[in-house]
Amino acid sequence: MTIKIRLPGGVLKVKQRHELRRREHKGEVPVWQFGKYFVIWWPSTIPDRPSKSSNTDEELEMNLPSTGEST
Repeated sequence: MTIKIRLPGGVLKVKQRHELRRREHKGEVPVWQFGKYFVIWWPSTIPDRPSKSSNTDEELEMNLPSTGEST
């Protein structure tokens, strides 16, 4: 049971713990707990889904093709 309220500048959501997304669990967006409910503010400046270009350097190194040269 997720409640979404669209407001100027973002979306206010109310969820239970099992409904939280990874970014909400990690605190990448503001999250407040009231009893068993969580209030989450998703500003419109933060995309709802992370872009594929936001990989970390470690992930990029793992995805590079091997040239056969040892370092």
